[in-house]
Amino acid sequence: MTMTQVLVTIKIFPSDAHADMSVLKEKIRKTLEGKAAIYKYEEEPVAFGLVALIAHVLVPEEAQGRMDEVEELLKQTDGISEFQVIVSRRIA
Repeated sequence: MTMTQVLVTIKIFPSDAHADMSVLKEKIRKTLEGKAAIYKYEEEPVAFGLVALIAHVLVPEEAQGRMDEVEELLKQTDGISEFQVIVSRRIA
């Protein structure tokens, strides 16, 4: 039986407008390791050269409080100024 997962789309704003996105992506991937998996990343231009990172994250649905844990880990990640969960949907 496969576990149902939740695909969560999170918009992440780097703390530095000139941040190296590949470094930030790797840092986020390592931070979430064991808790959630990165499905894919997209980069979205915001304004004045600032680029937001759109992270599509797979979280096991059965793990109670896992999304809270993911948000807490992101808050503690160096290089992230803020983030917002855009959408969350179940996938089989």
